Amino acid sequence: MDTINLFLYLFLSVFAFFLLRAMAAAHLRRRKTRLPPGTVGLPFIGETLQLISAYKTENPEPFIDDRVSKYGNIFTTHIFGEPTVFSADPETNRFILQNEGRLFESSYPGSIQNLLGRYSLLLMRGTLHKRMHSLTMSFANSSILKDHLLADIDRLVRLNLDSWTGRVFLMEEAKKITFNLTVKQLMSFDPCDWTENLMKEYMLVIEGFFSIPLPIFSSTYRKAIQARRKVAEALGLVVRDRRKEREGGERKNDMLEALFEGDGGGVEGGGGFSDEEIVDFMLALLVAGYETTSTIMTLAVKFLTETPHALSHLKEEHEEIRLRKGEIESLQWEDYKSMPFTQCVVNETLRIANIISGVFRRAKTDISIKGYTIPKGWKVFASFRAVHLDHVHFKDARTFDPWRWQSSAGPTSSPNVFTPFGGGPRRCPGYELARVELSVFLHHLVTRFSWVPAEPDKLVFFPTTRMQKRYPIIVQHRSLFEPCKE
Repeated sequence: MDTINLFLYLFLSVFAFFLLRAMAAAHLRRRKTRLPPGTVGLPFIGETLQLISAYKTENPEPFIDDRVSKYGNIFTTHIFGEPTVFSADPETNRFILQNEGRLFESSYPGSIQNLLGRYSLLLMRGTLHKRMHSLTMSFANSSILKDHLLADIDRLVRLNLDSWTGRVFLMEEAKKITFNLTVKQLMSFDPCDWTENLMKEYMLVIEGFFSIPLPIFSSTYRKAIQARRKVAEALGLVVRDRRKEREGGERKNDMLEALFEGDGGGVEGGGGFSDEEIVDFMLALLVAGYETTSTIMTLAVKFLTETPHALSHLKEEHEEIRLRKGEIESLQWEDYKSMPFTQCVVNETLRIANIISGVFRRAKTDISIKGYTIPKGWKVFASFRAVHLDHVHFKDARTFDPWRWQSSAGPTSSPNVFTPFGGGPRRCPGYELARVELSVFLHHLVTRFSWVPAEPDKLVFFPTTRMQKRYPIIVQHRSLFEPCKE
């Protein structure tokens, strides 16, 4: 979001700001509520500029760190036109997540809502969300992964790595892997010109997530809306074609088939999901599976590269698997289950680099918690990353240390401090799928390549967590059973 667009957006928000502030003040006077400590910042713009400026530094949580030191783990601020309560407290975060639909409801910027569609899993509410979430969970559980998905994951990861030579942009290549995997799992398409063109349009859609949701002011948003229309048309054609194939008795083992066989309900309560519901749902799942997992893949490699001892330990684990398998390259479920240190690496990468740093919710009523009151209509932000990076919960919290997870109890006995996939009714349904994809990727990467960074790169955290230069590395193929060298 450039500076001009930001100020235009803030200018348009002035009236809403004053109205909300007046209503909140009147409400507080009536109820004599006690807000969490904090400040609403400057008139009109609140602390939005401070938030954006802070996240341009290399500190992963500068905005929250500063305010927690002043006010404690729950504080009040005003960002993007709305009064907001931030929580860096694990018990409060759990309370927010567990009371989804009762005390809180999901609430995201207008740009994201318009680009994902009203039937995306992120924005669904009530019975339809429960059905779609349950359906997604059932399609990505251990049994399905073991019997069906692992073979595709393994094959498509190896197919992508076969093309690597010389200098590669790791984040770009990781996105190709995760996009092709997600398309395969959703619609049974292997990589082709159609999937490549679809991915180009998706990149434009994602770029519009944090833009002003007004086409007249933002060319980025305008292009994203146009790309969204193209993606929806392409997916709609697939849905219609598959319905015809099913009439002829043809069935495929993918998410689209599961949606066709869903328990019904539809927009008007009729039988089956409508085309609009299915298209919005798949569009959002492609975003979720493509963007977040690819970033985690990239950052796992970055952290391992900067921690040679951890990389050496990981290579040893995967060399043992490779030697045990002989000439067979493809991984089986028992191979995946024999990667204990790999799971420590996955946990530690998720902890430090939480791609979804937290979730926004809106209070449906006045809510009392920890001696404070969150007024009805206010937004709350449950920060996962702030908890993950708190030294109270994790020793040397900002250091990459996979060994902290080797204890059966993990680094802490509290179940609320490690929440990389959220929690409650909206917990990410693909959490185990993401772990499998990352584990398979790391296996083939470390057994087939050695690498060094091609140039210095920087990890940035706004508007999303990413490597500024897409993390360029220089790769060199290893012979099949070449011993590890450090």
